[in-house]
Amino acid sequence: MNETIDDLTVQEEENGQVFVKEIDKVILSRGAWTTILFRYQLYRPETDDFGPDKYVIQRYKKTGGSYRRQSKFNISSPEQARKIADALNGWLGAE
Repeated sequence: MNETIDDLTVQEEENGQVFVKEIDKVILSRGAWTTILFRYQLYRPETDDFGPDKYVIQRYKKTGGSYRRQSKFNISSPEQARKIADALNGWLGAE
């Protein structure tokens, strides 16, 4: 079970084969409601390697002593990731 924030991951494997490889994560908020930005790659069996980096923001709620995912937002491309970063930098740069 995911009892701590550090236990939360997007990595998935079956019989020792990793299908979703977590590259990195940034914890955006902690507490009963936790938000994490993950960087990951998907395994491509046709080439026997991992594809390009992907990104997802996931929100978790702690209930009954463990964290359960409540929602997620997949960032669909590097271009979309840059647009999100640029918008946030623009808004926060004005402060």
